[in-house]
Amino acid sequence: MSFDPVGPARLDGRVAVVTGAASGIGRAIATTFAAAGADVACLDVAADGAAAVAAEIEALGRRAVAVDCDVSDEGAVEAAFAHVDERLGAVRVLVNDAFFGVRAHPEDVAAADWARVYAVNVQGSFLCAREAGRRMIATGAGGAIVNLSSIGGTTALGRGNVAYTSSKGAVDALTRELAAEWGRHGIRVNAIKPAQTRTPALDRLIADPNFDSDALIAQWLKGIPLGGLIEPGDIAAAALFLASDQARMVSGVLLPVDGGNLALNAGGTTEW
Repeated sequence: MSFDPVGPARLDGRVAVVTGAASGIGRAIATTFAAAGADVACLDVAADGAAAVAAEIEALGRRAVAVDCDVSDEGAVEAAFAHVDERLGAVRVLVNDAFFGVRAHPEDVAAADWARVYAVNVQGSFLCAREAGRRMIATGAGGAIVNLSSIGGTTALGRGNVAYTSSKGAVDALTRELAAEWGRHGIRVNAIKPAQTRTPALDRLIADPNFDSDALIAQWLKGIPLGGLIEPGDIAAAALFLASDQARMVSGVLLPVDGGNLALNAGGTTEW
């Protein structure tokens, strides 16, 4: 395959499925992919939000469909991908961004909460990857899968994140296994590992008068050499690269988008 290594990353005419597309990182990825020429299926349990993002994509001149889908439900995922087949065509790009998290000390985590985190973050990522992979193999066209992990899959976050971060460690392992299994079919599988990202969920936390968000953000920034929180657009740019032909020989990679945070994961500091 020939390509221009200095050209822009493009997805012209490709069908992309983005889960968790209604807001935050998922919305940024979905609209960025559309701007790069993709037709996009927006999957989310927040149906109104997914529909709004689909409308944004159509305003960019691309085709879009919004699908109400709980990614932990096998039947719902199968139905969603069948609907995408009918409305847009065979998927060439998948982004697994849907997630669920609970915060509790390990000794206080309920089994039901633990199961729900793994059902969405791990099982959901696998089910969507399986459906996308089946189609990429059947068409012989290959494709790209991008999983949203976290720096917490590599290093402990503390603060009651045991269920969330351990699930992201599983997503990292899933990414490597799928890359190894499906490379022969021309399917590339990678993951992005964001640090703290300025999403609506974080904005709600900052606005909570009962939470000392200033102190926590100051603590975070001490561990980010480049300074500042990550923006959804930073993650979208990385996802576009990994989904495009510019990354045609990149697979099995766990890519931090963290401002250098993991470089300090042994307890280092930018101050001296």
